[in-house]
Parts: sequence; C-alpha cells; structure tokens
Amino acid sequence: MPPARRRPRAYDPARTRAAVLAQFGNVRAAVRGLTAEQLASPTRLGDWTVRELVAHVGMALTAVDRLLGEPEPARQDGRLLDWPFAIAADADAIAGTARRLAADHPDLDAHLADVERRFTERLDTHPGSRLLPTSAGALPLADYVVTRTVELVVHTDDLTAAVPGLDIPLDRQALAAATRLLADALAVKAPGASTEVRIPPYAVVQCVEGPRHTRGTPPNVVETDPLTWVRLATGRLTWKDAVAEAKLSASGERADLGALLPLLH
Repeated sequence: MPPARRRPRAYDPARTRAAVLAQFGNVRAAVRGLTAEQLASPTRLGDWTVRELVAHVGMALTAVDRLLGEPEPARQDGRLLDWPFAIAADADAIAGTARRLAADHPDLDAHLADVERRFTERLDTHPGSRLLPTSAGALPLADYVVTRTVELVVHTDDLTAAVPGLDIPLDRQALAAATRLLADALAVKAPGASTEVRIPPYAVVQCVEGPRHTRGTPPNVVETDPLTWVRLATGRLTWKDAVAEAKLSASGERADLGALLPLLH
C-alpha cells in the first residue's frame, strides 16, 4: 500500500514574517562593523566576496519587492515544496545581480536598511494570498516568504564561515522553518516510508521507497541537528563528510541519503 498523502505543512504568516525580519536584523547587526579587508575576503561560494554575499542577503528580501512588481498570475500553479528544486535555474542571474548591487552600494548598511523598509511596506500592503510569479510557478506571497528563511539561514551560515569570529546568531523560528521546508522537500524527492529522518526539535519525515514502517523503532533511521541538515540539503556539507565527522547518525540499509543530496544546487 502506498504511503498516505500527507497534508502540506502549514506556516503561520505572522511568525514567518517575524522570523525573516529577525534573521535579517541579525545579519545587519553583524556585518555593520566589518572592515574593508573583511568585506573583500573570499567565501565558500566560488569567487564571491563577503561584500557580494552581504548584497545577496539583501536580495532575499528584494525578491519579494521585484515579484510583486510583476503582473499577478491568474491562478496558483506551483507548490511551496517545488521551490527548492527550481532555484538552480536562476543561479547565474543571481550572481550577476549580487555583484552589481555590491558595486552600486558602497554603504551596505544603508542599503540593507532600505531593503528592510521596503520589504516591511510590501507585506503591510499586500495580502498573503497575493500570487507571485516565482521560478517554482505561481505561489502565494505567504508561501514565498517561508522560502526566505532558507535563503537567510543558509547565507548567514556562509557569512559566519567566511569571517572568523563573526558568529551571526540564528533566529530559532527562522531555523525551524528552513529545516522543515527542506525536510519536506526530501520527502517529495524520495517518496516512501521506509526511512525516518529526524531533525530534532523541528522535523521528522519519512521517505525512501521500501517496506512501510508501522510501529516500534523504524528499521532505517537518520538523525542530525538542524544546521547540519541545512548544510547537507544545500550542498555546504557532503553526506560522506557528515558521517566521518559524526555530524549525523544513520542506521539501516536504506539510511544512506548521500545520493539524494543536496536538494538545492
């Protein structure tokens, strides 16, 4: 018998908005004091500098402004869980825009302040049901804002890795939303119920075809912490390295998820 279709996870728009703004605020506060030398430092994102990465963090919010400027689609034809698999197509354009923004805004703090103001104004004046023409199809604004938690959590971690001692805090609700969205995306990519993936305290999903688990301890179990999961799902950490560094535990013949990761490229 195929696994029962699970109802899509619901996200509270007010909590999601607060989480996005909190994480964006954490980044703003942390990068405000970076020196010119630190801003020119390399990152783990190819040839991106820290300055370009900071500009890209701003794009997580300006994307909402840009999409609201487009004509509203006639109907919803995308799902929130389509988003993780659709963003790779935008990679080249995103990189070019980040470089242009970094060059055009020497005062990054002033730029990020303006970005935050416009984002807040847009959410204040548009209902969550307003459809946006995203790369994953037409999605409600409220759903698209959830994807912003992934962008902000991932790039906060990129910045922390790039600048020794920066250690930008992660908002708990932003990390929770990002973890859940990426866990649910795994279940979409590998439907089934033979393997249970546990990411306490935020998510538990079942995935991978095979014998369905019904009671007791599942025969195939993967468990890791939220930030390690985000890194695995976005390609910042390989499955092999996570196992070698004891960043996760995996038991059972169907517990190796290496071939399914990353979810985002």
